[in-house]
Amino acid sequence: MIQIIQILILGVALGGVYALMSSGMTLIFGVMRIVNLAHSAFIVLAAYLTFWMFKTFNLDPIISLVITMPVMFLLGMTYYKVLFSSRADNPRFTDITVLVTFATGLVIEGVLAFIFTGIYRQTTPDYAKHSFTFGQFYIPQSQLFALIISIVLIIGLWLFLRYTRIGNAIRATIQNRNAAQVVGVNVNWISTLSFGIGLAMAGAAGSLLSFVFTFYPAKHVAWIGMIMCLVVLGGMGSLVGALVSSMILATAAAFVNFYLGPAYSPITFYLALFLILLFRPQGLFGKKVEG
Repeated sequence: MIQIIQILILGVALGGVYALMSSGMTLIFGVMRIVNLAHSAFIVLAAYLTFWMFKTFNLDPIISLVITMPVMFLLGMTYYKVLFSSRADNPRFTDITVLVTFATGLVIEGVLAFIFTGIYRQTTPDYAKHSFTFGQFYIPQSQLFALIISIVLIIGLWLFLRYTRIGNAIRATIQNRNAAQVVGVNVNWISTLSFGIGLAMAGAAGSLLSFVFTFYPAKHVAWIGMIMCLVVLGGMGSLVGALVSSMILATAAAFVNFYLGPAYSPITFYLALFLILLFRPQGLFGKKVEG
């Protein structure tokens, strides 16, 4: 029983971080129907930015969020404005975004490999080396801090979407883009802003992951598959779905990792993806599209 509770603790801790990773992607898809295959590459980019600031200025990775989030926000708005804004009305817009973002991920990987080489990196603040112990249980300080910050950011994003005018405009665009435009929402501006917010969340995830996991330029290839599984399971465009699915799959993966080994852990995500597409393709919190 003690062993089971310990695995649950570690699974939930990682689940919060996974939720932060997937929240930006589900927001971007919900507003613009952009399948951002470069999302994990932007996360890795933020991790490297955090790593560089840690090594150069000894800046704590948690404090670096005040830099990585605005930088990634501006990068996201620019990226959308240059590559997608003028193509939003194209009937094959989603197909275009798949190709463009896939190419973007490869470009980011190549640039990072050229600058930092392909070796494993990780920021190593003091709290990344210690754990909190309570009774017979423990939790690494790095995972606990990452969990708390992730939950705070996700709740902050949810409150922003729920109780501000811009948030209402974003939610209206998610529900029906054409109807939102009819009632006066500037969907082009909202889309640009939403892409920036989505990459700001990716920036935060990168900073936190920099001391939770090791990373290297090609790591985004493994992470994008996991993130897609979380987004589809929760329901494309659902922030709550991303959080719930992250907690469920991270905990399940923790049990698989413990009993079968780390090589089998990723199977958890892809098996869940297979089952959800088979029995409930709209996801746990997604709405069924009437044909």
